[in-house]
Amino acid sequence: MTQVKRVLFVCLGNICRSPMAHGIFRHLAKEKGISIFIDSAGTSGFHEGETPDARAQKTMKEHGISIHDLHSRPFSVKDFDDFDLILVMDDSNYSNVLKLSRNETDKTKVHRMMSILPESKNEDVPDPWFGGQSGFTQVYNMLYKASEAWLDQITKQ
Repeated sequence: MTQVKRVLFVCLGNICRSPMAHGIFRHLAKEKGISIFIDSAGTSGFHEGETPDARAQKTMKEHGISIHDLHSRPFSVKDFDDFDLILVMDDSNYSNVLKLSRNETDKTKVHRMMSILPESKNEDVPDPWFGGQSGFTQVYNMLYKASEAWLDQITKQ
């Protein structure tokens, strides 16, 4: 992996998982004094311009992290040029992002969020949209653990 200075998190609508990952990563980087550009996007434009889901914001706030300033945007081919590392939440997001890749360089930037944790076996980060508040808590815990591992790997470069 090349030197990572810009990280993009991707899920379907960019209102639950990817903004949560964005907020967690931003929080952890700030705590560790690491300067890195972070953004998030969705493979669909269903929620373009919207702020994160209220349940996602509530979960993050319970952990002292604010994501109220984030707004949904769709993933675009230009993101391959603008980011060094693109972390997707599930197999569907992975396939959809790779379909837009133009070359092998683009493809090497795309990884599944949980792939950094050997015990995860590349599991998907489940979409909590249709579940209750406990689903958002589960997603938070998964994203926090993976974010710590990704940030550790990035800082070792």
